[in-house]
Amino acid sequence: MHKRTKVKMTFFVILVGMASMFTAVVTDHWAVLSPRVEQVNATCEAAHFGLWRLCKKVIYISEADYNGKGCGPISLPGAENCTYFKHFTPGDESEIFEVKTQKEYNISAAAIAIFSLAFMILGTLCLLCSFKKGNDYILKPAGMFFAFAGLCAIISVEVMRQSVKRMIESEETIWIDYSYAWSFACACAGFCLLFLSGLGLLLLSMPRMPQNPWESCMDAEHEVE
Repeated sequence: MHKRTKVKMTFFVILVGMASMFTAVVTDHWAVLSPRVEQVNATCEAAHFGLWRLCKKVIYISEADYNGKGCGPISLPGAENCTYFKHFTPGDESEIFEVKTQKEYNISAAAIAIFSLAFMILGTLCLLCSFKKGNDYILKPAGMFFAFAGLCAIISVEVMRQSVKRMIESEETIWIDYSYAWSFACACAGFCLLFLSGLGLLLLSMPRMPQNPWESCMDAEHEVE
């Protein structure tokens, strides 16, 4: 298969990875939280959140099986109220969760995700420039940028995972149960596609290996002349 065709196929995979990562960044279904249901025929408040926003949903519980368990599932009908995290407002306490360190985790995850988007943009610019004749050398920085974007994506995922784990283990919160949702899955998919595609571009940017030993010998003879 021709090298340019391989690059175009890799670029298509990169576009899918970029779409997955962008979807994860702008949506707020990274994790779903639920408190304990104390009594039946009452309401409980579940929540789902992302990098920028927390949405709380009031759900009416009428089944006895939920008594003493977590509130939800979040797909049940109910009134929803969403608030944006005040990450960068000095002197203003955010209503992320009831733990102060939770804000620090969320700021870190959001900042690293922005770095991922920046690397994706730089990689795309380099890759588009490499399509011009004689610019194959730009494939190497493009591959590095996409690989860095993938690494930032998985670091953001891990920071968010530690954030949820720390919050659930804290005695200061009402949440007893959690699950990761589709935005979290999109971020993981973005990491896999971007990182592997970046490595693929790096391999494509390497000089072609000789098909047989005679090619190396022929090149050596030309150098001697």
